[in-house]
Amino acid sequence: MPPPPSALPSGEPVPEDGSLPESALAHVGERGFGFYVHVPFCRVRCGYCDFNTYTAEELGPVGGAPGASRATYAEAAIAEVRRARRVLGDVDLPVDTVFFGGGTPTLLSPADLGSVVAAIGAEFGLAEGAEVTTEANPDSVALWDLEELRAVGFTRISFGMQSAVDHVLRVLDRTHDPLRVPAAVDWARQAGFAPSDGGSISLDLIYGTPGESIPDWETSVEAALACRPDHVSAYSLIVEDGTALARQVKRGELPMPDEDDLADKYLLVDERLRAAGLEWYEVSNWARDEQSRCRHNMLYWTGGDWWGVGPGAHSHVGGVRWWNVKHPAAYADRIASGLSPAHAREVLDDESRRVERVLLELRLRDGLATDVLDDTGRAAVAGLVEQGLLTDRPDRLVLTQRGRLLADAVVRDLLP
Repeated sequence: MPPPPSALPSGEPVPEDGSLPESALAHVGERGFGFYVHVPFCRVRCGYCDFNTYTAEELGPVGGAPGASRATYAEAAIAEVRRARRVLGDVDLPVDTVFFGGGTPTLLSPADLGSVVAAIGAEFGLAEGAEVTTEANPDSVALWDLEELRAVGFTRISFGMQSAVDHVLRVLDRTHDPLRVPAAVDWARQAGFAPSDGGSISLDLIYGTPGESIPDWETSVEAALACRPDHVSAYSLIVEDGTALARQVKRGELPMPDEDDLADKYLLVDERLRAAGLEWYEVSNWARDEQSRCRHNMLYWTGGDWWGVGPGAHSHVGGVRWWNVKHPAAYADRIASGLSPAHAREVLDDESRRVERVLLELRLRDGLATDVLDDTGRAAVAGLVEQGLLTDRPDRLVLTQRGRLLADAVVRDLLP
C-alpha cells in the first residue's frame, strides 16, 4: 500500500479519545495485525509524488515544533503507539509486521526509527519472526546506517530505485545517482539484510515516465536484476492531479503515459523477472520465494488489521477505517494535547467489505474465492474466462497475464 495521499477523504467524526466500536474490537487481529509508520519528511519533493510529504522549506517555522521536526518526530510517533494500546485494550495482539514509509524514513536516525520499533514491541510484543521494513532512498543510507538499522530490529529494506537511466530520473525529479543503487544493495547485504541472515532486500521501479523508451526500461530492469534483489515492485507512472508533473503535462511540456507503452513495459518486466527466478504474487510485485513476499502489504490485500501512525496515516481495525490529520504541525498539536490525531473515519458495511475483497484479492496470485461474488459477478466469470482474462478454475478466480494487464476492467465486470 502506498503512503497516504496529500488529499484526505471526508468521513464521519472520530471521538476525541479515538475509541472504537465494540464490534470493531471483537475480532481484531484474527487476520493479522501490523503497524504502518508514516515519516513525512523528504529532502526534495519529486515532481510525480502525491504523497503526504514535506521538505524542510515547506514546513518552515513549524518544522521546529515538537513532532513536526525530524529531531522530535519519533517522540510523537511513540505517543501514538501508546495511544493505540489504550484504544485497543488489553487484548493479546502481537504485531506481525511493521512498515516505515514516507517520505524518506531514513532521514531519521536509525536510533529514532529503532525507538519506535521498540515502543511497538513494548506495548504489543512483536510476533516471532516479525517483518520490520523501512523504505529508503539509495542516497539516504551508508553501510553504517544499514548496520544500525539491522541492529535495532529491521529485517527488510526497500530501496526506491525507480530507474537506472539519468534522463528518466531527471523527469521524475529523483536526485540519486543510478550507480548508488547497487552499492546500497551490497551494503544492505553486508549489514545482514540477506535472506541467509533472516533479512530481505527489495527494489521499487516505475515505468511509463514521459521520454522513457523501451530500451530505457530494459536497462532499468536489467540493472535491478544485476543487484540480485529478493523482491521487486514495478508500478506504472500515474499522473496525479496537483503535482508538478501534472502541470507539465497540462502545459504540453510532457506527454501523458501511453496505455500500449505501459502494457509493453509490464510484459517486459514480467518476462525478465520470471526468467531470473522472481514470480509475481500481486499484479505489481514479484518475489524470489514465498518468504520474500512483503508480508505487510499482504496484510492490506487480505483484509488484515493495522494501525497507521503519523500525519495522514490510514488505519483499519475490524471494519473501521480512519485517517489522521494531514499536516505534521496539526498532528503534533493533537498528540501533545492528548487528543486522537484522527481526522475522520468510516465504518464499512458488509457490502463495502465484500467489494474491497474483490478489488484487492483478485490482484493476488492466490486469487479470489468465487463465493465472494454476487450473482452479477458470477454471471460475468464465463465471459472473462473465454476472453483469456481469468483461469478456468471452479473455486478461485486467478488473473492470467493478459488479465493482469486489464485487472481494473476485470474488476468492473465482476462488480455491480
